Amino acid sequence: MARTPSNMLELGTQAPDFSLLNPATQEQVSLSDYKDKPVIIAFICNHCPYVILIKEVFAKLAKEFQKKGVEVIAINANDVANYPEDSPEKMLEDSQKYNYSFAYLYDETQEVAQQYKAACTPDLYLFDADHKLYYRGQFDDARPNKDIPVTGIDLQNAVESLLAGKPSPENQKPSLGCNIKWKAGNEPV
Repeated sequence: MARTPSNMLELGTQAPDFSLLNPATQEQVSLSDYKDKPVIIAFICNHCPYVILIKEVFAKLAKEFQKKGVEVIAINANDVANYPEDSPEKMLEDSQKYNYSFAYLYDETQEVAQQYKAACTPDLYLFDADHKLYYRGQFDDARPNKDIPVTGIDLQNAVESLLAGKPSPENQKPSLGCNIKWKAGNEPV
């Protein structure tokens, strides 16, 4: 596990479209399916301790965000040949265990993670209704083996600001987590 910060993609960046498999439904899901809706895109996985720490609260907050009209999409881009605990079958188990109300998609080629310049899990992005980047950064200050409760306050505040029509929060802290497990030859340059 390499402790890795997010790349902090430039605010205002247009979200790259994608079409990925949802192992729970065996259907393709595209960003364009969420046209004219704000959307959170979260690069997560099953085994990372940083993601495991926030899963329960993230799943709960996702339901609240969805009630307010903010869609949520999670994407797993890890190399499952070397990390079988992140396989689509295990993703389905995770979705059921944590009662995910959102699509948890599999980026087998890792192209989507590369397009988003995702670096770690969790890597969180909040896009406005035009799918322009409004927030990228941490869920909150909680980390494994630290005595800080998981609240999701940073992401919550960003969502509330977006829904209130306010400018992007000025203080956006990078997310921190395990590096994405790149396939040989896919590592970012």
